[in-house]
Amino acid sequence: MKTNRTMKTGTKTLAALAIAGLALSACGRDATSAGGEAQSDAIDDSPASGTIEVWAMGAEGEALDEFTQAFEEENPDAEVEVTAIPWDSAHDKIQGAITSGEGPDVTLVGSTWMGEFGAAGGLMPTPEDLVDGDDFFPGAWEGNQVGGTQYGIPWYVETRVLYYRTDLAQQAGWDAAPQDWDELTQFATDLQSKAGAEYGINLQPGQTGSWQTFLPFAWSDGAELANADGTEWSIASDPMKESLQYYSDFFAEGLAQTRVMDAGELESGFTDGRYGSFISGPWHAALIEDAGTDPSEYAVAPIPGPDGPGASFIGGGNLAVLTDAENPDGAWKLVQWLSEPETQKDFYETVGDLPANSTAWDSGALADDEQLAVFGDQLDRAVSPPAVPTWEQVADIIDARVERTAKGVQDVDEAVDEMQSQASSVGTGL
Repeated sequence: MKTNRTMKTGTKTLAALAIAGLALSACGRDATSAGGEAQSDAIDDSPASGTIEVWAMGAEGEALDEFTQAFEEENPDAEVEVTAIPWDSAHDKIQGAITSGEGPDVTLVGSTWMGEFGAAGGLMPTPEDLVDGDDFFPGAWEGNQVGGTQYGIPWYVETRVLYYRTDLAQQAGWDAAPQDWDELTQFATDLQSKAGAEYGINLQPGQTGSWQTFLPFAWSDGAELANADGTEWSIASDPMKESLQYYSDFFAEGLAQTRVMDAGELESGFTDGRYGSFISGPWHAALIEDAGTDPSEYAVAPIPGPDGPGASFIGGGNLAVLTDAENPDGAWKLVQWLSEPETQKDFYETVGDLPANSTAWDSGALADDEQLAVFGDQLDRAVSPPAVPTWEQVADIIDARVERTAKGVQDVDEAVDEMQSQASSVGTGL
């Protein structure tokens, strides 16, 4: 298996997108003023002009200023000014810009923040026909819809897959990755009993962000977290309970450990064979190889579902134009350019971000790399959480109940019912 450039770059950027945002303050704009709006009028095909101010975070913020010189060459009357914002202050910076009405024209928005900022009235509805939504991975596109209105365009994406030690799998009698739930359980069992792994699989046993590992199992089983318009939570369901029972059984049977690991422990444990497999995103290839795992010793595969390859979580970054933008026409033309397949392929070569535009994967390294192909396949079945203002609060509720069931201190049915009751008390914010 060959290692690709994407796995070696953008690690901090992708990992930062898992950081939870804070709830938008009730001061300033009405926190439920948007959603259900009409899309903005279509932009014309004239060149962009004027100054376009952009906020971007992480590696994107560092690279975008030089990268957009190509846009300025195509639009000689336009000037792009990029301000790099640290991820740990980005949420509050965007919140402050929305509240004050003083901010950039365009900003990068973490995928789980769209519901909050869109519903706050701080983001401009996407112009009609700016891009073709069918060109983007469905989960990423839908994650920009708040109350039925599109408020941004997916820029780059990430998703989670199954990493496993191929040498240990062969020792255990497996020449291919598990395809469904029954096989995944047997696979983890065999890695322990036949190949000497202490734990056949590593899964998040609760705490912040564990929903990103658990919910793919629930989505694969048909669970829906909210109704179609995002106004009510629908967490309590047979698929949710069935999937949480399946997930918690890995801990109950000793196939996964209930202790939260220290930094670097998973990577070193995977390298020395203590952990036979785990679920994570594209950044983890670089981490395990840096820890000493040879590229020939591991592979990636789609997350198994009940009856075959299942769903995963889709994260990443979106491009949005603020309601108070001084140059909205130029801003949307820049967003349109950054969304084009060729531009996204070039940005992948520059930063290593996986393109949100699925047509960008049809040629070049994105089409030829075996490891990337697994991520591309998984992205077709990746799901975003509901784009509602209170998602971060509800995610915390789910995390806490996942932890209690993983540690065997709460019954699955009771845990799911509590998820539902507490989420209903919080509401969706729409």
